[in-house]
Amino acid sequence: MRKQYSMKVYPDGKGREVYRNIEICGNNTLDQLCKIIMYAFDFLDEHLYEFCMDNRAYSENAYQSCPECDEPSTDITLDEVGLSKGQKFTLHYDFGDDWLFRIAVTKISEVQEESKPRIVKSKGKIQQYPENDDVFY
Repeated sequence: MRKQYSMKVYPDGKGREVYRNIEICGNNTLDQLCKIIMYAFDFLDEHLYEFCMDNRAYSENAYQSCPECDEPSTDITLDEVGLSKGQKFTLHYDFGDDWLFRIAVTKISEVQEESKPRIVKSKGKIQQYPENDDVFY
């Protein structure tokens, strides 16, 4: 039996208007979780990121996509992280634009087979690079 995690993911401050419900197996890594989140929100996956396990950006309790020295890496499975039902943590994506995606583990199930990460519910939209008429060149 394998664990499957159900998660609600939403941009900081937009939990009621914009969110995605995702299912992902425990043998997937935090890197793979980031990829499905970027895909779910139609973001380009081209920036550094960290998973902040205490919900605070630039936290010491984080897994880094490009670790330095002895920092924990995002190349770790969800099972190894030890997620629990009700746990909340943050994906801090693109350190220049500081996108914060709040993640809540809503359910942990035992499944017979592995499945690919999938989006099970989607509400609302956001733009990674909103068009701005006030941009000066």
